[in-house]
Amino acid sequence: MWRAIASNFLTLAIVILVAVGGVIAWGQRQYVDAGPLANPVCLRVEPGSSMGRVSDNLEAQGAISSGYIFRVGADYEKKSGQLKAGSFLVPAGASMQSIVDLVTRGGQSTCGTEINYRIGVLMAEVVVRELDAATNRYVEKVKFNPATEAAPDAYRAVAEDGDTRLRVTLAEGATSWQVVDALKRADFLAGEPGEVPAEGMLAPDSYEVKRGEPRADLLAEMQRRQEAVLAEAWANRAQSLPYDTPEEALIMASLVEKETGVATERGRVASVFLNRLEQGMRLQTDPTVIYGITKGQGALGRGIRASELRRPTPYNTYQIDGLPPGPIANPGRESIRAALNPDQTDFLYFVADGSGGHAFARTLDEHNQNVRKWREIEASRGESDQGGTQTGTQTGN
Repeated sequence: MWRAIASNFLTLAIVILVAVGGVIAWGQRQYVDAGPLANPVCLRVEPGSSMGRVSDNLEAQGAISSGYIFRVGADYEKKSGQLKAGSFLVPAGASMQSIVDLVTRGGQSTCGTEINYRIGVLMAEVVVRELDAATNRYVEKVKFNPATEAAPDAYRAVAEDGDTRLRVTLAEGATSWQVVDALKRADFLAGEPGEVPAEGMLAPDSYEVKRGEPRADLLAEMQRRQEAVLAEAWANRAQSLPYDTPEEALIMASLVEKETGVATERGRVASVFLNRLEQGMRLQTDPTVIYGITKGQGALGRGIRASELRRPTPYNTYQIDGLPPGPIANPGRESIRAALNPDQTDFLYFVADGSGGHAFARTLDEHNQNVRKWREIEASRGESDQGGTQTGTQTGN
């Protein structure tokens, strides 16, 4: 009798263990398999939130099938205490495991409202945009120029919201003076920026910042990134380049940056300048003339006058031999790479071709033909250079 009872008990225990094992295996599959979410959603994790509150929110949005399994899985992976505040884009079909990783990994928020302070070559502007989770595309809500316009109410409504992300984006080709001048008007930053950093030593990039972050700290990060980019490019440079120092390469990169906005042209533009240097020709590039006039403090706003082309300045490459004494803007990563790994060509000239790019030439006769074509395009558009030129390396001897 006791043997029968023991046997039955053992059988029952085995059945229970099998059932429990099956439940555990099912729960594990629920945790790691694709979830039920049909469309992406933006998940807001408030500061001080618990994994329980997050799981309730996810269940309400249809992102997970079981808040209990979500919490147990987070506990098992020892991530329950690692929850990070922010706004996170949860993609369609995301597993519970991937969502736990998303909300505990930290880093930049991936959805919600963002204020992006864009510092460009001609102006700086504040853009408020919001990520549409369904399309994974940002929708612009407000845009204004803080130098000429008062901040609209729609901006103020989100500026003080702790959930709003703050970003500063520096475009390629802006000068260091322009960057510092623009940052003074960024009302979410604090402190004095200090002296204007050396020209060329600020990395065009996107920087996520915190409210009240010191302006000087942001400028220091911009310099740190540019130093890293330049060091990497210098270490991987082509052979037989006429640069004695990375700083000379940075000067060339700034010329390339100001001469073309077409990515595929950067290597060719660099080759033109290097070919001219090799042959003892002056660079004769208009952006250097402009920098000699403006000192990098804003755009010229007009064509270069013939008298300005003749006027000697340290930056007038129509009048000086070789490179100017310093960079004329902050070049981006690709222009730095082009200066240190240029295309191999025999081009000596280039001029605008009317499409946003340039026509390149090997001889002065060929170049003058390209110039005439460009003048015809200008005339057809009713444009005039007012006695000067801002279209690149146009003449040479």
